[in-house]
Amino acid sequence: MFPERIKTERLHLERISHDTVDVFSLYEFYSTGDDTTEMFEYWDSNPHETVKETYDYVDEAEQLWNEGEGAKYVIRPLKGEDGGEIIAGTTGLYPNWEKRSANLGIILDKRFWGRGYSGERADAILSVAFDRLGLELVVAAHVDKNEKSQRAIEKYVERYDGQYEGLLRNWHPQDDTVADVHRYTISREEYFEASDR
Repeated sequence: MFPERIKTERLHLERISHDTVDVFSLYEFYSTGDDTTEMFEYWDSNPHETVKETYDYVDEAEQLWNEGEGAKYVIRPLKGEDGGEIIAGTTGLYPNWEKRSANLGIILDKRFWGRGYSGERADAILSVAFDRLGLELVVAAHVDKNEKSQRAIEKYVERYDGQYEGLLRNWHPQDDTVADVHRYTISREEYFEASDR
């Protein structure tokens, strides 16, 4: 149902599974490093403390995939890009089939911030959601005060004439708090109208 691999102008997205991703490389991305604290500041989980935690994460990704409940991908810049072929981040598409909608997610290594990768992978994932899966709405969201995510999301939502839906208060559990979240949507109609321009 979901594509195993997606290639964009500068990125290669590959399904997260034990057959496609080296768990040690993924652990290196998700574990504590110089930039990890900043990377995970607004994320809904903490850095991985053990390789086993990353192994379990891959198990969960496979289960989501096999049940048709979500697709998680590693993001790698293509050969020739700065940092080419190493894991720059992960992204996901999480359908809610009853609501004919899906949520997007992304986390990027700080070294890859500011390159437009979030928008480029959003273009590819939106195509999967609307062209391939026939969904009616895609939701992107960011935790309040996450200005980098806000800017990235606003760029591609605006490109597709999507909407800012508002602030969802006490929406996103994070460690010992519950954060407010800003929600944006792009409808199927908005996507196709913008794509035809």
